[in-house]
Amino acid sequence: MSNPCPCHSGKNYDDCCGPYITGTAVPPTAEALMRSRYTAFTVADIDYIRNTRHPGSQNDFDEKGTLKWAKESHWLGFEVLRTEAGGESDEGGMVEFIAKYTVSGKKQDHHEEALFQKHEGRWYFMDGDFVRAKTYVREAPRIGRNDPCPCGSGKKFKKCCG
Repeated sequence: MSNPCPCHSGKNYDDCCGPYITGTAVPPTAEALMRSRYTAFTVADIDYIRNTRHPGSQNDFDEKGTLKWAKESHWLGFEVLRTEAGGESDEGGMVEFIAKYTVSGKKQDHHEEALFQKHEGRWYFMDGDFVRAKTYVREAPRIGRNDPCPCGSGKKFKKCCG
């Protein structure tokens, strides 16, 4: 029976994030660690989430808040947008991702650039920065309802193409 991994890798859980979360394997790349951390959120495995934080940043981990968020969210999907370094031979890396979920019936997109670092040969989550939506800047001037229509008809915009 097929048990797809929540990280949306297209693999079965037992061939993807499962071995990392159960501790029978170690994520070889920053992306594999990020995918397994997302999967841990979907099953509210707070120990895994805490233990995959860099040892120097575990003291500021809000276990109760993280557990509440993980349990109250309905996890919808995970998408890796890009990675920088983070391979098996690297010492640091970045994974940009979007985690989709609903909380209190409202759909949310958690868009982040997560930083990872190796410590004693293992990958750890260091920190992350939210990626904000870029502000749209209009290149052409705004056309008012009473301005001449840009199609060249000679009519007001509101009576023509508006």
